[in-house]
Amino acid sequence: MAENKYRKIKIKAGPKGWGGPLVIEPTESRNLIYSVTGGGIHPLAAKIAELTGGTPFDGFKSRAPFEQIAVCVIDCGGTARVGVYPMKKVPTVDIYPTTPSGPLFRFITEDVFVSGVRIEDLEVIE
Repeated sequence: MAENKYRKIKIKAGPKGWGGPLVIEPTESRNLIYSVTGGGIHPLAAKIAELTGGTPFDGFKSRAPFEQIAVCVIDCGGTARVGVYPMKKVPTVDIYPTTPSGPLFRFITEDVFVSGVRIEDLEVIE
């Protein structure tokens, strides 16, 4: 049997953050570490990709189906992106310490959303 090339990580909320912790383990069909931060691959998304073996993807420049996203990293302090990915049941990591708000707040639950996340809030699970 081939060894799994993906690793599992735990992502916990940072200081003043909310939600989680999320456990992320990419698969062959769901391996994108989606970065929707408007400036290429955010350093947090790059670190998640490095730790998990997932593929970093700039979701600001191009799109991929929700079903291929292992985790989405956002930098939204408002209401738009904060709710879109959780509504689609895509695990979402916000670099800002936001809490559920806005028109999609009911989809922002602790099992699919964590905020205030920093690189030191990532932990590889053996």
